[in-house]
Amino acid sequence: MSEKNILTLRNLSVVRGRQTVFSELSLSVPVGCNTAILGPNGAGKSTFLKLLTREIYPVAAEDSELTIFGEKLWNVRELRSRLGIVSNDLQHHFPEDALGRDVVLSGFFSTYGVWRDLSVSRGQRQLARNVMRMLEIETLSQREFGTFSTGEQRRFLLARALVNSPEALVLDEPTSGLDLKSAFRYLQKLRELMTAGTTVILVTHNLAEITPEFSRVILLKNGNVLADDTRERALTSARLSELFDFPLSVSEKNGFYSVVPAQP
Repeated sequence: MSEKNILTLRNLSVVRGRQTVFSELSLSVPVGCNTAILGPNGAGKSTFLKLLTREIYPVAAEDSELTIFGEKLWNVRELRSRLGIVSNDLQHHFPEDALGRDVVLSGFFSTYGVWRDLSVSRGQRQLARNVMRMLEIETLSQREFGTFSTGEQRRFLLARALVNSPEALVLDEPTSGLDLKSAFRYLQKLRELMTAGTTVILVTHNLAEITPEFSRVILLKNGNVLADDTRERALTSARLSELFDFPLSVSEKNGFYSVVPAQP
């Protein structure tokens, strides 16, 4: 069972300050199951991500469980070589004068740059070049991170995660702040990765990011699972209206979903 699931959360409770974010939350994500977690602001998406990055911990309880690849205890650096996490928080951690190349290379060390005491091998440099070439950012590798557009920064952070050939990627609202061209180019790269066998866990409030490769959608509301189903059965007008507490009308075209306010 352990290696069949990327994540297993069982009866998990999380308290932040005086607020209970999760109360006995249970869900699992099997290897190979591209899963989107959709919810409004305040649903618990950020807390979910911080649980995975070990920034916060659940309330200790005998009947609760949080395992990643079947293990309860992890060396964070080793974990990040198997589970690539690309979040908005990560984007803000990098200094603006970090070279794009060093942003990617830092993925080998789970750092926010390449410091003098870190030794980068020739093989690691070649792997970084290969990934940057695949994401079409190699020509930007000598520029500073702060000079990049938001979309370019996102692709460098994706490259940082991919240098370790992770078994799964966790993405936090990956196209937020991107224009349409940049967003669709980014999503196309993600679709190629999923088709090639990388499992993706997407945390979002944007339907457009839930591409046809996602076989499962979890609707998260107020720290609870409102629905856990296929894309077709989860992304309905009725369910999304309930999720966002607003009358919505959902439509599908060419495998992509869009939403507008429901007609009165």
